[in-house]
Amino acid sequence: MTMYETVPAIKVRENSESIMEKVVKDEEVELIANETLKRKFSISPDSLKEFALGYLLGEGLIRSMDNVKDINIEENTIHASVDMEDFDIIQELVVGSDCFGGWRQKIEFVNKVESDFTVDKQTIIDSARQLRDSAHTWQKTGGTHVAALVYKDKFLSREDVSRHVAVDKVIGAGLMEGVDFKNSYIVYSGRMPADMLIKIARVGIPVLASNAAPTTSGYAVAQEAGVTMVGFVRGDRFNIYTHPQRIII
Repeated sequence: MTMYETVPAIKVRENSESIMEKVVKDEEVELIANETLKRKFSISPDSLKEFALGYLLGEGLIRSMDNVKDINIEENTIHASVDMEDFDIIQELVVGSDCFGGWRQKIEFVNKVESDFTVDKQTIIDSARQLRDSAHTWQKTGGTHVAALVYKDKFLSREDVSRHVAVDKVIGAGLMEGVDFKNSYIVYSGRMPADMLIKIARVGIPVLASNAAPTTSGYAVAQEAGVTMVGFVRGDRFNIYTHPQRIII
């Protein structure tokens, strides 16, 4: 499935001209879990199974593939059936806000990431370059975020109009491929606020690297949850904000 459409536009130069230009698709997708939890998202309508799995894992609604009974996709509606004894309790903790106060109240529900994983600085830089090269829809449209989950020789990349959903998709892809999340890292193209760091911590991923900036809420969660936060990965430089022992300099 292509993630973009071609539409008419006018390119304004000294002499304006009519052109056909590629623009990224965004559509409303609904995720329904156990027929009780219903969420609507404006996202790129591809890799929907990976998205559903990543979202459910990142929100604590499943703990592994063993909790997934069935995922059925009908056009832009995802029906997920999961087997979690405390599903009805957990779903009350799912928050749809980037609000610092709301997310900080949830930190007590996030397990600290315990991992001895390390990665050298050049590998982080090389992954950021590979991320850019893998962003085919962004190169054509400029309208997506891109994320990649890196584990051993695997580089699982996905794009989406939403930075959160791009990360959900790579987490879901990793879940399907049996990735050991505690020995992996994510590199992506978005900001690093609290809700993103809580997602990463819930999954157990020890390192999050971005070409963008952290926020104070993201910094606080990363510090408390034991996640190594790396920002401004550009060219041959970046900043390490939290838990620097995992980056070999």
